[in-house]
Amino acid sequence: MLDWRQHIAVAPEVLAGKPILQGTRLAVDFILGLLAEGWTVEEILENYPAVSPEALQAVFAFAAETLADETTYPYGRKAG
Repeated sequence: MLDWRQHIAVAPEVLAGKPILQGTRLAVDFILGLLAEGWTVEEILENYPAVSPEALQAVFAFAAETLADETTYPYGRKAG
């Protein structure tokens, strides 16, 4: 698996410490939001040239690792 730490940084002085893609001011949650809205990987790469395919893969690796460490509870609906 890709080491997301090579592509994602946290700096308190940038976006109030949100995780961002290194070398940009693009937050991980912003990128995930674009994908949730239906943007394709190609659209993101075209519109944000500072983002590499590896950086996008790092966003997914970061999200997967972060969610694996969290307990989540369903909101507004019953599970199963």
